[in-house]
Amino acid sequence: MNLIDLQKELNSIGVDKLSYSLSGGLPNECYCIDKEHGNWLVYYSERGGRSGLMKFKTETKACEYLLKVLTNDPTVFR
Repeated sequence: MNLIDLQKELNSIGVDKLSYSLSGGLPNECYCIDKEHGNWLVYYSERGGRSGLMKFKTETKACEYLLKVLTNDPTVFR
């Protein structure tokens, strides 16, 4: 799975686009995935900070993890 596959899956299951960012950064109150220093990061962004930070060596593992996190959070669905 890559970012394109993840985006398609999130769209198909009805995850609100405002609840995540596939381009990293520090948007307020959303889940993020980003590539930094050769690692893939998945975290929750809130008030300019990262919480629940997880690091992965591959894009696939990071995408799979973010998908799992999002599907287990009922507040992200439209």
